[in-house]
Amino acid sequence: MSRQSPSGRVTALVRVTFAYLLAIAVAVLWLLWGPATGVLWLDTLIADLLATVVIFGFSRVHHNSSFYDAYWSVIPPLLLGYWWWQSDLGVDDLRTWLLFIVVAVWAVRLTANWVGTFPGLHHEDWRYAQLRADAGRWELPVDLFAIHVIPTLQVFAGMVPAYVAVTHPAQGPTWLVVVAFLVGLSAVGLETIADGQLRRFVRSARGGDVMDRGVWGWSRHPNYFGEFSFWFSLALFGVAASPADAWWLFIGAAVMLALFEGASIPMMERRSLARRPGYQSVIDRVPRFVPRPPRAGGAVRTRR
Repeated sequence: MSRQSPSGRVTALVRVTFAYLLAIAVAVLWLLWGPATGVLWLDTLIADLLATVVIFGFSRVHHNSSFYDAYWSVIPPLLLGYWWWQSDLGVDDLRTWLLFIVVAVWAVRLTANWVGTFPGLHHEDWRYAQLRADAGRWELPVDLFAIHVIPTLQVFAGMVPAYVAVTHPAQGPTWLVVVAFLVGLSAVGLETIADGQLRRFVRSARGGDVMDRGVWGWSRHPNYFGEFSFWFSLALFGVAASPADAWWLFIGAAVMLALFEGASIPMMERRSLARRPGYQSVIDRVPRFVPRPPRAGGAVRTRR
């Protein structure tokens, strides 16, 4: 992957930052002076979609849909903070603090990882380009809905349990809050380890090398499993606040699982098979999603 000069990369990051500040400002203006629906979650959803449209506009101007990449991690803590501010729960609510810590740690880590690997606006996620190319004359609506709006709705659905957790007095057991907190932090920890191991592999890899080391020897997509586990932890926080709603509070996590299993993982696997013939041996040995020991005969190589 080619990279821009340091000054060009900084300029690109400034442009992206400006786009996000403008998007957030539009959302805030709507929440302050827009025609309120009287329903907190619906008002924030509308504001979220308006901010998404702003980012979409920047994506079109710069011919690069990767403008949207950081939206996934930037918006959730802002939603949570606004919901908490608008709720009747006080600042001494331990459950809400634990939830906020999990979301904040996840958001800071994921956003920092994006900034650290951001090569510049000359680069775009290959999946976006493929989706638009496959869409033909429907390229613009696919760009708007498939790349921008639908992911926004998916993230919002994943945040609904957090909305329940900060707008409802606790009705569930305290131990479930602790479990949710530990699951959330463990998920962020797994993603951090997976990303670090992958970066080290990329720096030393030669053409055709495949990644089957460390946590990548226990799962072909440990980063996606960690991401799903984070959203699952939010569902647990929601259940701890409102056990009666448990049957639908996992919908957001299920949507994330469907995204990974139905779109992201198949696209990544097809690309890896096309570019690295040896990847078939990884498929034969290493579990697809949930981490567990590799199959018999598939010893995981390690590199120090």
